[in-house]
Amino acid sequence: MSGHSKWSTIKRKKGALDAKRGKIFTKLIKEIMVAARMGGGDIDGNPRLRSAVNAAKTENMPKENIERAIKKGSGELGDAVYDEILYEGYGPGGVAVLVETMTDNKNRTVADIRHFFAKNNGNLGENGCVGWMFDKRGVISVDATGVNEEQLMELALEAGAEDVVNEEDGFQIYTAPEDFNAVVEQLEKSKVKMSEASILMVPKNTIEVTEEKTAANLLKLLESLEDHDDVQKVHANFDISEELMEKLS
Repeated sequence: MSGHSKWSTIKRKKGALDAKRGKIFTKLIKEIMVAARMGGGDIDGNPRLRSAVNAAKTENMPKENIERAIKKGSGELGDAVYDEILYEGYGPGGVAVLVETMTDNKNRTVADIRHFFAKNNGNLGENGCVGWMFDKRGVISVDATGVNEEQLMELALEAGAEDVVNEEDGFQIYTAPEDFNAVVEQLEKSKVKMSEASILMVPKNTIEVTEEKTAANLLKLLESLEDHDDVQKVHANFDISEELMEKLS
């Protein structure tokens, strides 16, 4: 399994996405608000806002929640200010970790992020220490149920996708960041059900984690980061075998 999708797959199998739906909505609302504040509340004229709204729709966020977040971000309902900060570090086993955050308190956030790394045998690094190991790409996950691979590939590539990969539990569609919205919109028009659609930092290479204790600490680190209210996305370049995952679960 490709490294970038491993963490998403683990979260789905553990039921973390459903159990933490409220936290997911909170993170999506922050992204919508910041996108609207930076580029205005017009979805058609603001690519970042359009991506945020598409992600919210994928998670079945109610329309009124989306509209309220846009109004808040654009200042119609009062302005909320968040700083976007990217943290970089190494997790157990030398795994590279990128942490995207939005915060109204930088000191609190960096202290918490540093604590999570230290507690789980990792360390928070300097800016740029691991970012070069990742490429920014649009990643769209499609459930395999009822999907014809050839038709999906033709549809996605015609819309501007770079590649369609058949994974063990579905399909991964890759796009350049600038083509992401066009591909998502075409899939929506064609009634293709997307389980996830985001701009992600995809690792160029992955590190195989084979030691049980190291893998356990790594997953604890990633879960702690994901669960923090200020963290938007976590990216890591690891791979863990299915056999080891079964032991850990």
